[in-house]
Amino acid sequence: MAAKVSRVTVDLKPYPNLVVIYLGMRANSLRGLKTIIQFGPRIQRSVEQKPDGLLLHEDLIFSLFPLHVGMRQYWRDFESLETWARSLPHQDWWHGFLRDSGGTGFWHETYFMGGGMEAIYDDMKPVGLMRFATHSPARGAMFSSRKRAGIAGESPLKSSIAEEDL
Repeated sequence: MAAKVSRVTVDLKPYPNLVVIYLGMRANSLRGLKTIIQFGPRIQRSVEQKPDGLLLHEDLIFSLFPLHVGMRQYWRDFESLETWARSLPHQDWWHGFLRDSGGTGFWHETYFMGGGMEAIYDDMKPVGLMRFATHSPARGAMFSSRKRAGIAGESPLKSSIAEEDL
């Protein structure tokens, strides 16, 4: 006899500013495999430090060939995510990637409980939103996640890298 399906839902009212971010890294070359393998423990250590505002971190595998791994994170609010992204170790990771991708491509897509989305793709073949939406260079008004998402104001933290440095 078939088992009944147990359906449940969640109450997200306590999280009015919830932000969900998917991140991915794909090996674009053999060198990229090494880069991805080395990054796993670094990410794990940063998650174990329990950054303020990070509610949950989940590891994901998008494909084995080419190796394309990632994560899904749930943040209390954009400000917590932005603060973490503009601090160490993320700041060093981002600077390093922009100097040398290590044979990988990187992307993230961010979804806001209050509405809106934003995304960035670096050295990636089309994936996610990029597979169907028009894309353009991430410059000027499209340079920062805050601006791409249409979030008013300026970050209280200095950007980890200046657009003119790219």
